Amino acid sequence: MTEAIAEASLRPTMRFVPVKSEVQSDLQSLHRARERLVAERTALINHLRAVLLERGIIVAQGRRKLEKELPGILADASLGVSPRIRQLIGDLREEWHMLDGRIANFDAEFVSLARTDETARRLASVPGIGTINATARVAAVGEGSAFARGRDMAAWLGLVPRQATTGGRPRLLGISKRGNRYLRKNLIHGARSVLPYITQRDTPLGRWVMGLLTRAHKNTVVVALANKLARIAWAVLVHGRGFDAAHVAA
Repeated sequence: MTEAIAEASLRPTMRFVPVKSEVQSDLQSLHRARERLVAERTALINHLRAVLLERGIIVAQGRRKLEKELPGILADASLGVSPRIRQLIGDLREEWHMLDGRIANFDAEFVSLARTDETARRLASVPGIGTINATARVAAVGEGSAFARGRDMAAWLGLVPRQATTGGRPRLLGISKRGNRYLRKNLIHGARSVLPYITQRDTPLGRWVMGLLTRAHKNTVVVALANKLARIAWAVLVHGRGFDAAHVAA
């Protein structure tokens, strides 16, 4: 093993993974803890919906809609829910609120970190990259020096299309979905939320997105925008300046 490592270190094309600093490692641990709580909350909400559905109570999709309907469900005696199940629903609701509070504490901590860290503050200036995305990206890639160009970072996130070649004809498939799943998921969510805002702006990025919407499905445009945001984030990290919509090359 030692000989193999020594041989690999002498190869000029060998790529090395930079060692994370203590701050990056701590920040990544915080994100993992928050993601675990979010997964627990999602599982609890699905459990709660299943309990209600078994008793013929259907609530519209959406976490906020269920939260709004629960007090009325617990107070309505005509629904035929037994006292023990009402107590169970109340307990699940309290656990849900507890998870909400713990997640909110993490979110507040990330906001504070994004305000004090110069790199995270620059990243947060990019549309679609809020405090969660900015701090998670700083924890994962630091200053982005491990990537030679923005496309490399997008490929590392799994946001570039896979290719299949038959008879010398390349065919583009869906994105590869390789790399950091957490960053990719949050970046796609960020792109989806900021898409209406970008399309209303007469900027190079806005015109590029509008052109895509005329010839591709909205979900495809969201992923393409996430790819573009990943490249912009790399440029912001490497060049050490904030986002400027007027200078984004489409």
